[in-house]
Amino acid sequence: MTQITIHKAELADLSTVQQIGRETFFETFAEANTEADMQKYLTENFNDAKVLAELSHPDSQFFIAWEGNAPIGYLKINTGEAQTEPQGETALEIERIYVKNAYHGKSVGQKLYERALAVAHQENKTLLWLGVWEENPKAIRFYEKNGFVAFGKLNTIPEYL
Repeated sequence: MTQITIHKAELADLSTVQQIGRETFFETFAEANTEADMQKYLTENFNDAKVLAELSHPDSQFFIAWEGNAPIGYLKINTGEAQTEPQGETALEIERIYVKNAYHGKSVGQKLYERALAVAHQENKTLLWLGVWEENPKAIRFYEKNGFVAFGKLNTIPEYL
């Protein structure tokens, strides 16, 4: 495997973020959804306007993982007003760590998680939190392995600290 590099996404990375998002979401959740529901979600959440708004938000940051010239995953973190649930100014939310299935078990998710930790440290954030679907045991194990514990549920989505 070629060395994995991570860079902060810019507006020019719009199509890369969309492509990774669509592919990884489909790989992870297609079996648990109807084809119609999956297509609706992908269309609503990875269209140009939605992703451009997310990339442009001053309180959100994206980081893309690359193997050579191939994008293989991304991280989305939020602070301040961008958090999906307000946790205060000292909090940083990991909204997404999406990694292509072919790269699971190759430390890509860990490298993206470590980037989130580095940003939290640089920005003096004292609370790192996230939400994960209870039907995603692989993600739950990953976060628990990294020291997160469930602290609540929001519409059946456990939130972790």
